[in-house]
Amino acid sequence: MTDQTTLEQEIAVEQRHLDRVYARLAELRRSAVRAERDGYRLARVGNFGALVERDAMVFHAAQRRHVLDAEHEGLVFGRLDLHDRRVLHVGRLGIRGEDAETLVVDWRAPAAAAFYQATPADPRGVVRRRTIQSSGEKVTRIEDDLLDPAAAPPEMAVVGDGALLATLSRATGHGMRDIVATIQREQDEAIRSPGSDVTIVSGGPGTGKTAVALHRAAYLLYSDRSRYAGGGILVVGPSTVFVEYIASVLPSLGEETATLHSLGTLFPGMSATRTDPPQVAAVKGSLRMRRVLERAARDAVPDGPGELRLLYQGQLLRLERRELDGIRDRTLSRGARRNEVRRAAFDAVLAALFAQARRLGVPRLPEQPTFEDEIIERPEFREFLKAWWPRLHPRHVLGWLARPDRLRRYAGGVLSRSETELLVGAYRTLDAEGLTVADVALLDELDALLGRPVRRKRPKRDPYQLAGGVRELSTHADRQRAAREAARERPEDYRDFAHVVVDESQDVSPMQWRMVGRRGRLASWTVVGDPAQTAWAGDPEELDRARDQALGRRRRHRFTLTTNYRNSAEIFAVAAAEIRRLHPDLALPTAVRSTGVDPVQRSVPTAELPAATVEAVTALLGEVEGTVGVIAPVPRRDEVAGWLAGVSDPRLQVVNSLQSKGMEYDGVVVVAPGEIRAEPSGVRTLYVALSRATQRLTVLDAS
Repeated sequence: MTDQTTLEQEIAVEQRHLDRVYARLAELRRSAVRAERDGYRLARVGNFGALVERDAMVFHAAQRRHVLDAEHEGLVFGRLDLHDRRVLHVGRLGIRGEDAETLVVDWRAPAAAAFYQATPADPRGVVRRRTIQSSGEKVTRIEDDLLDPAAAPPEMAVVGDGALLATLSRATGHGMRDIVATIQREQDEAIRSPGSDVTIVSGGPGTGKTAVALHRAAYLLYSDRSRYAGGGILVVGPSTVFVEYIASVLPSLGEETATLHSLGTLFPGMSATRTDPPQVAAVKGSLRMRRVLERAARDAVPDGPGELRLLYQGQLLRLERRELDGIRDRTLSRGARRNEVRRAAFDAVLAALFAQARRLGVPRLPEQPTFEDEIIERPEFREFLKAWWPRLHPRHVLGWLARPDRLRRYAGGVLSRSETELLVGAYRTLDAEGLTVADVALLDELDALLGRPVRRKRPKRDPYQLAGGVRELSTHADRQRAAREAARERPEDYRDFAHVVVDESQDVSPMQWRMVGRRGRLASWTVVGDPAQTAWAGDPEELDRARDQALGRRRRHRFTLTTNYRNSAEIFAVAAAEIRRLHPDLALPTAVRSTGVDPVQRSVPTAELPAATVEAVTALLGEVEGTVGVIAPVPRRDEVAGWLAGVSDPRLQVVNSLQSKGMEYDGVVVVAPGEIRAEPSGVRTLYVALSRATQRLTVLDAS
């Protein structure tokens, strides 16, 4: 055991407890199955009382078995170490051992309240709070919060961010303890901000913005569960890498209440990870794109029919392109949404045909309703309608931008010539390379412009209605449980969240704010970010305007976190020097932890960069217990990952400079910083990359 890291030892401790819990769970399930089987045997007695007793016994046993099966995955998700040395494990289900000792406390029980409510400023008797993540019956990750450092015994191990606070609090002298108190006070005030308003948290690298946002979500959920569990909580991050990271450290909110999305997955059915160059992203993210998309949404379908020709009683009826375009323009006037007014467009075509037939003096012309019924029955007419006014998915219309002639027409007078040509170049590869993250917000805008096709709603099936109209006998508890399950069912494109958390908000473009805002019209908000880290290359005033519109008129509560407790002072000095290139007087957080280990900064010949990267990564994996991140320029991420294909260690992750936002690693290798710096907003992006490490930093530049 001595050769294990602290993290491995603590995971082993939790695994032993989890093994005991699942062994007891299996035993309880076997008991429930036996009770259910014994209940059926009671029917053999043959009297009415035995049948009633059988029904009750079978019902309760089956219900217990159902609960034990349903809560198997992620059963234990938290641990509380209390002042009195008691340890409570918190989970989805309360479980006692054979001797009635508590193995797991149900998260709904009063004893578990501190898991959600305790904060450093008000620890509620909790010394250490641990979040436990598992897959199946195996512990995969743990993360600690040291809520009362002064009460922590010397032998208490603390992993994750809590370990850094523990180190600070145990340092000699009052200065460090005062710093810990400052960190705790700043974060606690933001966590407990009023739940019905907008909380805006800003702070530099390592100040705990993400931790504040997620703990705030957990706090709100517990303090007013009926509101936030009913409406749901949406957490939005900048990338899928970041969202996967959040999913692994998010304190359990119980019953899968939180919905996690990156900006590239927020539109239903889409998952984009490719990023545009900053200049292209600035154009796609601008509010002016809405006007471009409006024109596209009202345009004729590419390669659609240019005219309608029909023979009626020997007379040719013909609607030319000019007339069809006029019908389309009139139908789409006053903000009408294309998919929702198809029937009106079809009626207008029929009316135009009838008017023409009357002008031409068609003999024996019936009344208009009869005429229209006759025309509608014709297959060629129905084929025309489907080709002329099809049901459009936003992806169809976005694809029209890949046609340079159309894109230039839509952008005329809205975008500059250079901006238009940037988009023309970007959309040339749309079919071959797929959507970018910025395109997903454009899809959402097009969805709002096009509307949804009108469809008949199917009535929800009664789960207790059997074939032939016979209704199954059920208990009140059955029907209540079914009602709760139905209430939790949300459409794929759910937009009525009670609370929205936006992390790394400085990188949300105006069009992305519109997309997020549509999901939070009824919500309160927590918005966290750092303006110094922004990669937005567009108009800052436009960005502020779009964000304010998304957040609505709710009152703002602003908090600034001033202490960087994750980066060592030596590492943050390198990152700070980079951002000072742009902002010499920028107020940066104070890094208070010193390790005495300076970052390694090397310049190597270009041909030697792959070998130097492998060497640096191998060294860091031997020096740190936790994760190692390799951060490469955006276009070279896959190339750098290829260099490291022979390094098989699950602690290693290779990301590009944009994907590194919000991420943290014990050790970091930044590859080719000069290339990152040369990109638009490159200094800010490099500042982010250099501030991802908590213990060791190596910078390798090509000479």
